[in-house]
Amino acid sequence: MKTSAKTAAPAVAMTVVSMVLTLAVVVMWLGESMPWFVALVVGLGIDGGWLATLAYDRRLAAQGDHSTPIAVVGWGFGVLATGVLVAHAVGEDSPGPWLAVAWLPLAAKALWLVHGLWERTALTPAALDTIRKVQQDARDAAAVARAQLRAEAGTETTRLEAVTEAGARVARVQARTADRLAGAWSTLEAARQGDGTARALTCVTERVTPGVTPRWDLPVWGPSEAVPALEAAPALTDEDLDRIVSEIRHSEVPPLSYRDMAARFRAAGHSAGETRLRAAWRRVTADAVTG
Repeated sequence: MKTSAKTAAPAVAMTVVSMVLTLAVVVMWLGESMPWFVALVVGLGIDGGWLATLAYDRRLAAQGDHSTPIAVVGWGFGVLATGVLVAHAVGEDSPGPWLAVAWLPLAAKALWLVHGLWERTALTPAALDTIRKVQQDARDAAAVARAQLRAEAGTETTRLEAVTEAGARVARVQARTADRLAGAWSTLEAARQGDGTARALTCVTERVTPGVTPRWDLPVWGPSEAVPALEAAPALTDEDLDRIVSEIRHSEVPPLSYRDMAARFRAAGHSAGETRLRAAWRRVTADAVTG
């Protein structure tokens, strides 16, 4: 209510000034050609009609309604008052001051329009608090999301820098190792091809293996021959597996348990998956029960 009164105060003040000014101008302008009380009635009629349409328009606004004819009539009274002020100013010797205030009726009507828009868009303090809370929550969420993105970006940058640095260290170590291997290989090759190598080997080995000329060849780096894989034993069929399990189980009295049977099955060199072996055990024991 206080906020509504504050927004309505400029419109009320402008309306009062406009009505007083219009009444004074009508009395002064028409008082020269007719009795003053007649001019007063004309001025009061203009102000009264304007005030009546304004009051009715405000009543409809309070009910949440609007009437276009009433709004047109109200603007018509405002235009009429402005026209009276302009016509009076034109007939004066110094029209400037009167023209300067001739816009007040239309300004008052515009202020009432603005006040109506303010009322239609006004919210309660609770609603405003809720809106502020929603906006603050949105700002907080946006700030947290930005901080999270910045943190993730920083973490990713640090990780990439660490990976790059580690890769560079590995590359340096590999380069140094390659240089050392190349140097060692060159040294070995030079020693193998040297003139004193054969004499030194001969001096060492001829006393142990007379008549044998030693050879010192460096290992060759190259492709190696693949060793043929051992052929896998053929997989046992279910019938063979059942037969073997039954034979091992009944090899002693009383029949062996599954654990003992499985151990003897492996020790005998047979090969079968645990799942197939258990399935064969169930089949054999089931046949024994039904038989």
